Amino acid sequence: MKRKFLLTKVLMLAAAFMSLGTAAGSAAGVERPKLVVGIVVDQMRWDYLYRYADLYGENGFKRLMREGYNCENTMINYVPTVTAVGHTSIFTGSVPAIHGIAGNDFLLNGKMTYCCTDTTVRSVGSNSDAGQMSPRNMLATTIGDELKIATDFKAKVVGVSLKDRASILPAGHSADGAYWIDYSTGTFITSTYYMDELPGWVADFNKKYGGKSEREIAYSSYGNMITAEMAKAAIGGEALGQDSVTDMLTVSFSCTDKIGHEYATHSREIRDIFIDLDSRLADFFAYLDDKVGRGQYLVFLTADHGAANNILMLQEHGIPAGGFVYKKVAEELDKYLAGKFNAGRKLVTGISDYKVFLDHDAIDALSLSLADVKAAAIEWLRRDSRYAYIIDLEHEATATLPAVIKEKIINGYHHKRSGDIQIVLNPANYEVESEQIDGGTTHGVWNPYDSHIPFLLMGWHVEPGTTQAKTTINDIAATVCALIHVQMPNGCIGNPVPMD
Repeated sequence: MKRKFLLTKVLMLAAAFMSLGTAAGSAAGVERPKLVVGIVVDQMRWDYLYRYADLYGENGFKRLMREGYNCENTMINYVPTVTAVGHTSIFTGSVPAIHGIAGNDFLLNGKMTYCCTDTTVRSVGSNSDAGQMSPRNMLATTIGDELKIATDFKAKVVGVSLKDRASILPAGHSADGAYWIDYSTGTFITSTYYMDELPGWVADFNKKYGGKSEREIAYSSYGNMITAEMAKAAIGGEALGQDSVTDMLTVSFSCTDKIGHEYATHSREIRDIFIDLDSRLADFFAYLDDKVGRGQYLVFLTADHGAANNILMLQEHGIPAGGFVYKKVAEELDKYLAGKFNAGRKLVTGISDYKVFLDHDAIDALSLSLADVKAAAIEWLRRDSRYAYIIDLEHEATATLPAVIKEKIINGYHHKRSGDIQIVLNPANYEVESEQIDGGTTHGVWNPYDSHIPFLLMGWHVEPGTTQAKTTINDIAATVCALIHVQMPNGCIGNPVPMD
C-alpha cells in the first residue's frame, strides 16, 4: 500500500514538473512580454534622432524617446561598419571575429562569397535564384535562437526586410520564417531553408502589394510602407504575441540606406524618407498597442551603421575630406607587385571593406613568400597620404595605432574570412565610384559618423530614461535577453545596460 502510494506520488510530481516545464513555454514564474520586436533602420546615424526632431510627429521616434530608455552613446566596436555585419552583431551581441559574418561579402573556402548565399536551397515564391539564401554562414546564435531554446522551441520568430541579409541574419538559425523582396517580381519571398511554400498570408500580401520595380520600392516611401505593412501582416498571419509564449519579430527598414547612398546625409531625400519612416513607426506602435497590448510587448530600435557626410559638402566648407577608387588602387597595387616579383599573373584579387585581398594560390604557385608580398604591398600603400595606417591583419595585435582603432580591427578580423591588409583612412575619406565625386555617400569605417548608432528600448518593464554611458552594439542583445530572462547568444560579448 505504501509502495503504491509512493508510486502515485512520484507520478503526480512528474506530471506537475512536466506541466511547469512546458507552461508558457518556460519555467514556472518567469515573466516575459508577449512579443519582442527588434527594429533596425539601415544607415541611421545617431544624430538623425535630433536633426529632424522638429519635423517628427509625437508618436514615432519621439514616443520612443519619451516613453523609452535611450542609450545615447552606443558605438559599433568593429570594422567594417556595413549592413550584414551590423545586423548580425545586433542580434548575436557579437563581432565578426566570433560570429563569422565578416562583410556583406567575405572569403569562404578561399572564394569571395555573399554573406547569405546557400546553393543547397531554392527560392520559395519565385523562380529566380534570389531565394538561394540562408543563415548557415553565421556561426553564432541570435536573440531569437535563444528565445526558441528557452521556450522549448515553442516561440515563433520571424524576420522581415526588403534586403535578404537584413531579414535572414537577425531572425537566426531556428526562425520560423524570414522574408525579403525579389526585385524581379516585386514580391516577398523566402527559401526552402525555412519552408516549401509561402504561407497564405504572404501570398495574399503579395497579391495586394507586389509587382513594382526596385526603383519604385527601394528608393521611395513605398518601401517603408510595405516593410511596415509586412511586419503587421506577419504578426497577424503568425499570431505573434497572441498566446502565453513569447514570440519575436525582427524588422529592418532598408530604403533609408538606398537613399542615403545616392543622395547623402544632408539631402532633402534623406530628410523626407526619415519623416516618412517616423509616421510609419507611429502607426506600427499603435498597431502593437491594439493587437498585442500596450505594455505587453518590448520593442527596441537601432541601426546597423551610420554614414559619412558627403565629401563635396565638407570641402565646400573647408573641412578636409577625400576619396579613393577601390578598383583603381587595386589595379595599381597589382601592377606594382607584378613588377616587383616578376609575376605573370594577378596577385591582388581586389579591395573590399577597406581590406586588400591577395591571391594566396597565385602566390604559392609562384613560390613567393606571402609575408614578402604583404610587406611590399604595405610599403607601397603607405606612400598614399590619404591612408592613416596600413595594417597586416595577421599581426594586428602588435600594430602601432590608437587603441580604439586597434580594438575595432581586431574585433572585425576573422582569420579564415577576412582579407590580408587593412587600410585605415584619414577622417572624412572614403571609397568613391570614380574620380568624379558625386553627391552620395557610403560607410564602412571606424569613425563616429559610421559607428555611432541609436539604441532605444520601449514597452514591457522599461521605464523612461537616458544614459550617456558608453554602450556597444553588442550590449543590445545582452540587454534584451536580460529583460526577457533568456540566455544571451552563444557568441555574445556584450553586457546588459543598467537602467536603474
